[in-house]
Amino acid sequence: AASRPAHGCGSGALLGRFGVLLQALLALCAFSTLMLKRFKEPKEERRPWRIWFYDTSKQAIGALFIHFANIFLSDLTEEDPCSLYLINFILDATLGMLLIWLGVKAVSWIVQHHKYTYLVFGEYGDPPQAAAWIGQCVLYLLIMIFEKTVISLVLLIPGWTKLQQILLSYIPSPQLELVLVMLVVPFIVNAIMFWVVDSLIMRKYKQKDTLNINESTETPRARRTEESQVLLSPDMDFDQSESDQDISGLKGMNQKMKQPSYQVVI
Repeated sequence: AASRPAHGCGSGALLGRFGVLLQALLALCAFSTLMLKRFKEPKEERRPWRIWFYDTSKQAIGALFIHFANIFLSDLTEEDPCSLYLINFILDATLGMLLIWLGVKAVSWIVQHHKYTYLVFGEYGDPPQAAAWIGQCVLYLLIMIFEKTVISLVLLIPGWTKLQQILLSYIPSPQLELVLVMLVVPFIVNAIMFWVVDSLIMRKYKQKDTLNINESTETPRARRTEESQVLLSPDMDFDQSESDQDISGLKGMNQKMKQPSYQVVI
Protein backbone atom coordinates (compact mmCIF):
# COMPACT_ATOMS: atom_id res chain seq x y z
CA ALA A 1 0.00 0.00 0.00
CA ALA A 2 2.94 2.29 0.66
CA SER A 3 4.65 1.48 -2.62
CA ARG A 4 5.58 4.28 -4.92
CA PRO A 5 3.25 4.82 -7.93
CA ALA A 6 4.42 4.90 -11.51
CA HIS A 7 5.39 8.55 -11.12
CA GLY A 8 6.00 10.59 -7.99
CA CYS A 9 6.80 9.85 -4.37
CA GLY A 10 5.03 7.18 -2.36
CA SER A 11 2.48 7.55 0.40
CA GLY A 12 4.03 8.80 3.64
CA ALA A 13 7.17 10.08 1.91
CA LEU A 14 6.51 13.64 3.11
CA LEU A 15 6.80 12.53 6.74
CA GLY A 16 9.62 10.07 6.18
CA ARG A 17 13.13 10.60 7.55
CA PHE A 18 14.38 12.29 4.39
CA GLY A 19 11.23 14.40 4.12
CA VAL A 20 11.50 15.61 7.73
CA LEU A 21 15.16 16.51 7.20
CA LEU A 22 14.23 18.58 4.15
CA GLN A 23 11.47 20.33 6.11
CA ALA A 24 13.87 21.28 8.90
CA LEU A 25 16.34 22.63 6.36
CA LEU A 26 13.52 24.55 4.67
CA ALA A 27 12.46 26.16 7.95
CA LEU A 28 16.03 27.22 8.69
CA CYS A 29 16.58 28.72 5.23
CA ALA A 30 13.15 30.38 4.99
CA PHE A 31 13.28 32.14 8.35
CA SER A 32 16.83 33.26 7.71
CA THR A 33 15.32 35.61 5.13
CA LEU A 34 13.48 37.39 7.94
CA MET A 35 16.78 37.76 9.78
CA LEU A 36 18.31 39.18 6.61
CA LYS A 37 15.38 41.56 6.23
CA ARG A 38 15.95 42.94 9.72
CA PHE A 39 19.61 43.69 9.03
CA LYS A 40 18.67 45.29 5.70
CA GLU A 41 16.50 47.83 7.52
CA PRO A 42 18.13 51.21 8.19
CA LYS A 43 19.60 51.45 11.67
CA GLU A 44 17.30 54.25 12.72
CA GLU A 45 14.26 52.17 11.67
CA ARG A 46 15.50 48.72 12.75
CA ARG A 47 13.18 46.92 15.13
CA PRO A 48 14.43 45.76 18.53
CA TRP A 49 14.91 42.01 18.83
CA ARG A 50 11.83 41.59 20.99
CA ILE A 51 9.60 43.44 18.50
CA TRP A 52 11.18 41.54 15.62
CA PHE A 53 10.42 38.25 17.38
CA TYR A 54 6.82 39.28 18.01
CA ASP A 55 6.38 40.19 14.34
CA THR A 56 8.07 37.16 12.79
CA SER A 57 6.68 34.56 15.21
CA LYS A 58 3.19 35.24 13.89
CA GLN A 59 4.37 34.25 10.44
CA ALA A 60 6.11 31.18 11.87
CA ILE A 61 2.91 29.97 13.51
CA GLY A 62 0.90 30.61 10.34
CA ALA A 63 3.48 28.95 8.10
CA LEU A 64 3.63 25.85 10.31
CA PHE A 65 -0.14 25.57 10.25
CA ILE A 66 -0.27 25.84 6.45
CA HIS A 67 2.64 23.41 6.04
CA PHE A 68 1.15 20.61 8.14
CA ALA A 69 -2.31 21.22 6.68
CA ASN A 70 -0.83 20.72 3.21
CA ILE A 71 0.91 17.52 4.33
CA PHE A 72 -2.33 16.19 5.81
CA LEU A 73 -4.31 17.00 2.66
CA SER A 74 -1.60 15.54 0.42
CA ASP A 75 -1.65 12.18 2.20
CA LEU A 76 -5.38 11.86 1.56
CA THR A 77 -4.84 11.37 -2.17
CA GLU A 78 -4.33 8.08 -3.98
CA GLU A 79 -2.12 9.81 -6.52
CA ASP A 80 1.31 11.35 -6.03
CA PRO A 81 1.26 13.21 -2.66
CA CYS A 82 4.27 15.32 -3.67
CA SER A 83 2.46 16.81 -6.65
CA LEU A 84 -0.64 17.53 -4.56
CA TYR A 85 1.53 19.23 -1.95
CA LEU A 86 3.09 21.33 -4.68
CA ILE A 87 -0.34 22.31 -6.03
CA ASN A 88 -1.43 23.33 -2.51
CA PHE A 89 1.73 25.31 -2.03
CA ILE A 90 1.43 27.16 -5.33
CA LEU A 91 -2.18 28.05 -4.57
CA ASP A 92 -1.15 29.30 -1.12
CA ALA A 93 1.54 31.48 -2.68
CA THR A 94 -0.80 33.03 -5.29
CA LEU A 95 -4.47 33.05 -4.37
CA GLY A 96 -3.64 32.50 -0.72
CA MET A 97 -1.37 35.54 -0.66
CA LEU A 98 -4.26 37.69 -1.88
CA LEU A 99 -6.54 36.20 0.77
CA ILE A 100 -3.97 36.90 3.51
CA TRP A 101 -3.65 40.51 2.35
CA LEU A 102 -7.42 40.96 2.37
CA GLY A 103 -7.66 39.29 5.78
CA VAL A 104 -5.00 41.51 7.33
CA LYS A 105 -6.65 44.62 5.91
CA ALA A 106 -10.10 43.57 7.13
CA VAL A 107 -8.91 42.65 10.62
CA SER A 108 -6.87 45.86 10.89
CA TRP A 109 -9.91 47.94 9.94
CA ILE A 110 -12.12 46.16 12.48
CA VAL A 111 -9.71 46.50 15.41
CA GLN A 112 -9.01 50.15 14.59
CA HIS A 113 -12.74 50.86 14.26
CA HIS A 114 -13.37 49.37 17.71
CA LYS A 115 -10.16 50.96 19.05
CA TYR A 116 -8.58 47.69 20.18
CA THR A 117 -5.10 49.20 20.24
CA TYR A 118 -3.18 46.08 21.25
CA LEU A 119 -4.75 44.03 18.45
CA VAL A 120 -3.35 46.28 15.73
CA PHE A 121 -0.64 44.29 13.95
CA GLY A 122 2.80 45.49 15.03
CA GLU A 123 1.56 47.48 18.05
CA TYR A 124 2.51 45.88 21.38
CA GLY A 125 2.46 48.81 23.76
CA ASP A 126 5.28 50.56 25.58
CA PRO A 127 6.82 48.50 27.05
CA PRO A 128 5.80 45.63 24.70
CA GLN A 129 3.13 43.39 26.20
CA ALA A 130 3.05 39.62 25.66
CA ALA A 131 -0.76 39.71 25.85
CA ALA A 132 -0.85 41.93 22.75
CA TRP A 133 1.42 39.49 20.91
CA ILE A 134 -0.78 36.53 21.86
CA GLY A 135 -3.92 38.31 20.69
CA GLN A 136 -2.32 39.20 17.35
CA CYS A 137 -1.11 35.61 16.91
CA VAL A 138 -4.66 34.37 17.39
CA LEU A 139 -5.97 36.85 14.82
CA TYR A 140 -3.28 35.93 12.29
CA LEU A 141 -3.93 32.22 12.81
CA LEU A 142 -7.64 32.81 12.14
CA ILE A 143 -6.67 34.53 8.88
CA MET A 144 -4.56 31.51 7.91
CA ILE A 145 -7.43 29.14 8.73
CA PHE A 146 -9.71 31.20 6.51
CA GLU A 147 -7.11 31.15 3.72
CA LYS A 148 -6.57 27.38 3.91
CA THR A 149 -10.31 26.72 3.97
CA VAL A 150 -10.81 28.70 0.77
CA ILE A 151 -7.86 26.95 -0.92
CA SER A 152 -9.26 23.54 0.08
CA LEU A 153 -12.60 24.45 -1.47
CA VAL A 154 -10.83 25.53 -4.65
CA LEU A 155 -9.14 22.11 -4.83
CA LEU A 156 -12.57 20.47 -4.93
CA ILE A 157 -13.06 21.90 -8.44
CA PRO A 158 -12.70 19.07 -11.00
CA GLY A 159 -9.56 19.04 -13.11
CA TRP A 160 -6.83 19.11 -10.48
CA THR A 161 -6.31 15.34 -10.72
CA LYS A 162 -5.13 15.54 -14.34
CA LEU A 163 -2.71 18.32 -13.44
CA GLN A 164 -1.49 16.26 -10.50
CA GLN A 165 -0.74 13.30 -12.77
CA ILE A 166 1.44 15.28 -15.19
CA LEU A 167 2.94 17.94 -12.90
CA LEU A 168 6.03 15.99 -11.78
CA SER A 169 5.86 13.01 -14.10
CA TYR A 170 9.12 14.03 -15.81
CA ILE A 171 11.17 13.51 -12.60
CA PRO A 172 12.37 9.88 -12.40
CA SER A 173 13.80 9.93 -8.85
CA PRO A 174 11.48 10.20 -5.82
CA GLN A 175 14.30 11.74 -3.73
CA LEU A 176 14.84 14.44 -6.34
CA GLU A 177 11.11 15.08 -6.39
CA LEU A 178 11.10 15.50 -2.61
CA VAL A 179 14.00 17.96 -2.80
CA LEU A 180 12.19 19.98 -5.44
CA VAL A 181 8.81 19.93 -3.70
CA MET A 182 9.92 20.25 -0.07
CA LEU A 183 13.00 22.48 -0.36
CA VAL A 184 13.74 24.31 -3.62
CA VAL A 185 10.33 25.65 -4.61
CA PRO A 186 9.10 26.32 -1.03
CA PHE A 187 12.31 28.17 -0.12
CA ILE A 188 12.05 30.56 -3.08
CA VAL A 189 8.34 31.21 -2.62
CA ASN A 190 8.45 31.37 1.19
CA ALA A 191 11.31 33.86 1.11
CA ILE A 192 9.20 36.19 -1.03
CA MET A 193 6.05 35.61 1.03
CA PHE A 194 7.78 36.15 4.37
CA TRP A 195 9.37 39.37 3.15
CA VAL A 196 6.06 40.74 1.83
CA VAL A 197 3.91 39.67 4.78
CA ASP A 198 6.45 40.98 7.31
CA SER A 199 6.31 44.38 5.62
CA LEU A 200 2.52 44.16 5.74
CA ILE A 201 2.07 43.33 9.43
CA MET A 202 5.01 45.19 10.95
CA ARG A 203 4.59 48.62 12.51
CA LYS A 204 5.36 51.42 10.06
CA TYR A 205 8.27 52.83 12.05
CA LYS A 206 9.58 54.99 9.24
CA GLN A 207 6.47 57.09 8.82
CA LYS A 208 5.76 57.34 12.52
CA ASP A 209 9.30 58.13 13.56
CA THR A 210 9.65 60.70 10.79
CA LEU A 211 6.66 62.57 12.14
CA ASN A 212 8.10 62.45 15.65
CA ILE A 213 11.47 63.68 14.43
CA ASN A 214 9.85 66.54 12.55
CA GLU A 215 7.84 67.53 15.60
CA SER A 216 10.87 67.37 17.86
CA THR A 217 13.23 69.28 15.58
CA GLU A 218 11.17 71.81 13.71
CA THR A 219 9.17 73.09 16.68
CA PRO A 220 12.20 74.05 18.80
CA ARG A 221 13.79 75.71 15.77
CA ALA A 222 10.66 77.72 15.18
CA ARG A 223 10.56 78.64 18.84
CA ARG A 224 14.22 79.66 18.82
CA THR A 225 13.60 81.79 15.73
CA GLU A 226 10.68 83.53 17.38
CA GLU A 227 12.65 84.06 20.57
CA SER A 228 15.59 85.46 18.68
CA GLN A 229 13.33 87.87 16.86
CA VAL A 230 11.77 89.01 20.12
CA LEU A 231 15.16 89.40 21.77
CA LEU A 232 16.87 91.13 18.89
CA SER A 233 14.24 93.70 18.05
CA PRO A 234 14.00 95.24 21.56
CA ASP A 235 17.79 95.34 21.81
CA MET A 236 17.99 97.25 18.57
CA ASP A 237 15.25 99.59 19.72
CA PHE A 238 16.98 99.95 23.05
CA ASP A 239 20.28 100.85 21.44
CA GLN A 240 18.52 103.24 19.09
CA SER A 241 16.63 104.85 21.94
CA GLU A 242 19.82 105.34 23.91
CA SER A 243 21.56 106.93 20.96
CA ASP A 244 18.56 109.13 20.28
CA GLN A 245 18.47 110.20 23.91
CA ASP A 246 22.17 111.08 23.84
CA ILE A 247 21.67 113.17 20.73
CA SER A 248 18.60 114.81 22.17
CA GLY A 249 20.61 115.67 25.30
CA LEU A 250 22.95 117.69 23.14
CA LYS A 251 20.07 119.53 21.49
CA GLY A 252 18.28 120.40 24.66
CA MET A 253 15.67 119.27 27.11
CA ASN A 254 12.68 120.21 24.93
CA GLN A 255 13.80 118.07 22.01
CA LYS A 256 14.65 115.19 24.39
CA MET A 257 11.07 115.16 25.72
CA LYS A 258 9.76 114.80 22.18
CA GLN A 259 11.53 111.52 21.57
CA PRO A 260 9.16 108.47 21.72
CA SER A 261 9.64 106.17 24.68
CA TYR A 262 10.32 102.44 24.19
CA GLN A 263 9.74 99.44 26.37
CA VAL A 264 11.83 96.31 26.30
CA VAL A 265 9.62 93.22 26.33
CA ILE A 266 11.38 89.91 26.89
